[in-house]
Amino acid sequence: MSDIPSFDEFRRVLADLPGPDLEAATTVMQREVQLTKPRGALGRLESLTEWLATWQGRTPPRVQHPRVAVFAGNHGVAALGVSAYPAAVTAQMVHNFTQGGAAVNQLCGQADADLRVYELDLDNPTADFTHGPAMSEEACARAMAYGMMAVETGIDVLCLGEMGIGNSTAAAALCLALFGGTAEDWVGPGTGLDAQGMARKAAVVAAGVAANADLLSDPLHVLRALGGYELAAIVGAIMAARMARTPVVLDGYACTAAAAVLYKLDPRALDHCIVGHLSAEPAHRRLLDAIGQEPLLTLGMRLGEGSGAALALPILQAAVACHTGMATFAEAGVSTRGGEGRATH
Repeated sequence: MSDIPSFDEFRRVLADLPGPDLEAATTVMQREVQLTKPRGALGRLESLTEWLATWQGRTPPRVQHPRVAVFAGNHGVAALGVSAYPAAVTAQMVHNFTQGGAAVNQLCGQADADLRVYELDLDNPTADFTHGPAMSEEACARAMAYGMMAVETGIDVLCLGEMGIGNSTAAAALCLALFGGTAEDWVGPGTGLDAQGMARKAAVVAAGVAANADLLSDPLHVLRALGGYELAAIVGAIMAARMARTPVVLDGYACTAAAAVLYKLDPRALDHCIVGHLSAEPAHRRLLDAIGQEPLLTLGMRLGEGSGAALALPILQAAVACHTGMATFAEAGVSTRGGEGRATH
């Protein structure tokens, strides 16, 4: 990638992303049917193991070195009263992450995951997108390139999250531009807005989409017009993870909205991604339906900061543990269905 990245470079990368490792998938499926359980009895745990192997390109898959990457950025529209909290909270929460005091720190500890926090020029928020693009193409492309740095050799699974006051407004604007509908379809309470605050937020989203109408035919330009630095970084991280054969777990609404930019460019671009949880933000369900994803967990969470993605890690670890640790029918001396004799005594 050049010193000054461009959208054209990212389009070239997107056109050359590696596909699934079907041999690894087949190997996992062949072992799965030999394990001491009825076929399909572990439900989605079985498909998760296959998904991990398919995108890691190895069998058995591993979740020994997961990373949670949280990208933090500030939004110009935060000054318009679209959040219950001031923009200063973004930097304050980043400090909390580094001191180990946030929910995501505790969840990473439980899953033995490496937490990395990436700040994106917090002192200089994006522009107010109700008056034009939030970012220039160069600034957006640089943020995408920065996000790619979160993917390093040796990571088994990458969980992605974000921190940025105002980013549920940016997410709603992205979704409106990418999938249509009305601003009200995509706006929710975020960090705790009341009905009046949500109406103000919807008006800002509608104004932003109207102000950038000439850029909305291309998903990357939708991202620069209505997104944020941290959302652009998530897009870059997803692409880099695909190139590195690292499966990705997405967090909630804002994170999924960023990923949706890639889905609109190529629906296959998110095949190496799953969504960790269904956010309590109402539009997240609508967005998941639009991109064909089914979340792992539904716990009424709406915190952000990668918390729902990190919480999904123990489920992935459990799936791999069952697949690799369970005995086969032959090894355990258990009769197969119908009592036929693979079992040994």
